[in-house]
Parts: sequence; structure tokens; C-alpha cells
Amino acid sequence: METKKLYRSRTDRMIGGVCGGLGKYLGLDGTILRLIAVVLMVLTGVIPGVIAYLILMLIVPLEPEA
Repeated sequence: METKKLYRSRTDRMIGGVCGGLGKYLGLDGTILRLIAVVLMVLTGVIPGVIAYLILMLIVPLEPEA
């Protein structure tokens, strides 16, 4: 059985590929996750959301080339 690994997407990306990669990992559309992220940022404050996104960009590795 192959284990799933979280990667930033090379193809489904707007900024850093975090939402696209998370979407592939969870089996959801990356656009849905982007909308959820924007709504959460607006409701909780933009700066913490941006900081969390930047941290994920640094921690989550880029998807390996095919």
C-alpha cells in the first residue's frame, strides 16, 4: 500500500501550490480549499492566515517532477 504524502502542487497553483497540494492530498478541488482559506482569513484576520500560508510554503516540500 502506497502512503500518501503532502506536497505543494507544481501544476495546480496560484501562489505557492499549498492549496492545490492539500486538495490533491485530501481528494478535493484546490479551488474549494482556496475559497475556504480566503473566507477564514477574512473572518479571523488576514495577517495570521498569510503567516500560516507562508509557513506551509516553507515546510511542505514541492511535488517531485514526474
